[in-house]
Amino acid sequence: MDEDKGKEQYKKELFIKLLLMLRAGALSQLGIIENPATKQKEIKFDIARETIDMLDVIAEKMTGNLSDMENEMLNNLITELHLTYVKVEKEKANG
Repeated sequence: MDEDKGKEQYKKELFIKLLLMLRAGALSQLGIIENPATKQKEIKFDIARETIDMLDVIAEKMTGNLSDMENEMLNNLITELHLTYVKVEKEKANG
């Protein structure tokens, strides 16, 4: 029984790490943080949009399968990235 709880906790931790990894990728693609490979801040809207869309799909497909904490984290992360995308897009348009 304890082994099952341990496996379940491990899966939850992996899910959170996946979300944080996708968040970091999107922030890098929006030029908020440095690209770890190039050490440069680069804006790549098309790739950032795709990463955010992936998170939207995860939220859609995982409906009813997440704990309240996981669901809240996922939704907050998606909202943050949508707002950041729009902000960076406006800043880029205004020069």
